[in-house]
Amino acid sequence: MSPSPKEGLSTEELIEAELCDAEEDLAPSSPVAAARGRLRTHPVLLLVGIVLASLNMRAALAGVSPVLGEISDHFGMTSTISSLVTTIPLIFMGVISPLAPKLARRWGTETVLLGALVLLAGGIALRIAPPMVTLFAGCAVVGSGIALLNVLMPGLIKRDFPDKAAGMTALYSTAMILGATVSAAAAVPLEHALGGWRGSLVSWALLAAVAACAWLPQVVLSREGTRHGQAAAVSAPRTDQGQGQGQGQGQGQAGPKLTRSPIAWQITLFMGSQSLIAYVTIAWLPTLLTDHGMSRATAGLVFAFSTLVQMGGSFLVPTLAGRMRGQRLLCAAVAVFMAVGLTGLLVAPVGGAWVWATLLGLGQGGALGIALTLMVLRSGDAHTAARLSGMAQTWGYLLAAAGPVVLGAVHQATGGWTVPIALLLCVCAGLVLLGLGAGKDRKIGDVAA
Repeated sequence: MSPSPKEGLSTEELIEAELCDAEEDLAPSSPVAAARGRLRTHPVLLLVGIVLASLNMRAALAGVSPVLGEISDHFGMTSTISSLVTTIPLIFMGVISPLAPKLARRWGTETVLLGALVLLAGGIALRIAPPMVTLFAGCAVVGSGIALLNVLMPGLIKRDFPDKAAGMTALYSTAMILGATVSAAAAVPLEHALGGWRGSLVSWALLAAVAACAWLPQVVLSREGTRHGQAAAVSAPRTDQGQGQGQGQGQGQAGPKLTRSPIAWQITLFMGSQSLIAYVTIAWLPTLLTDHGMSRATAGLVFAFSTLVQMGGSFLVPTLAGRMRGQRLLCAAVAVFMAVGLTGLLVAPVGGAWVWATLLGLGQGGALGIALTLMVLRSGDAHTAARLSGMAQTWGYLLAAAGPVVLGAVHQATGGWTVPIALLLCVCAGLVLLGLGAGKDRKIGDVAA
């Protein structure tokens, strides 16, 4: 087999390649293209909008976990039912993600991003309404808003900052993790300061509202000159091997059929399995620590620290991956880091909490980084990478959604955390096996379906 074309990628090239554009097959209408050209002359407006939107992409989820016990006690929910507070957003993140490119075609990326932030603010506010059903309805709206942001933000960065994609991606990723970290660390203090868990949760609607205000002038400017009812974009004529055929039609001109590719499924399942562990941690880590005697405020800080540490793994692992022919060792390493951290929670959950949080954070950040990198390294072109990203994120989030509710049910049935953690260790073992396949130096089209 000939060496991979992606072998030896620089960090900047790899990061730019990971930015899968939701508008990759679309061409903006003439008025929208002209308006975007004018917008690029005011990069500060775009920069502020990107940072504010990124801060919101995980804050609404991370701020729930430290006060989940109080929410459960207020409504008298079991562990299984309370896990839906984390599970429902994940389901909608998987279901809504495929709609983002269609919405961008019709209304434009800027308009859909504004709508996503408005949805997010509304969903956060809806979660605190008195009936329990509105809590779950708000979770669905929050997940829908985050799904749109997840899909559209990377492409917007690649489109508007083509010469600074690596730096802007670093800023975007840092802001996203910072939002989650601050939200987790501030959840219990905000609860005390604002009179309960409702005040703590709804406070993040203000951040989403501020971000929406920052995108409003960009939406107005980007649609300037567009006739009422005119679509923001049309299908772009393809001059490469995808020309003339619909997406995913066999191995012909549209590229390999991903649902028949073992590599594509290995990457998808790797993405979903690491997401499952990550969102179980988001849902249950503070509760596990408080069940073993740690104060809620300290448990929130440990969780926030674990989230912050993910930044190190998410930058280091893709950098190493881009310089290696195969990534099997890296895939196994991130799974081992998570497995050791989880084992530590069984042996000394409180005494070694900061150590286990560090290992979990490094492993989870690295696992996400390698999953995104594999989408690029195993694809033959940008078009295949974009399609693989959509497949992996859609099915990955749906798989991850099972984690919090299943582990919550097992915790409720067994009355402890030993069996739930043992199940997560089995997922880590599965990650190693998946990584041995997905990390092999080959392309999706190199293996017969």
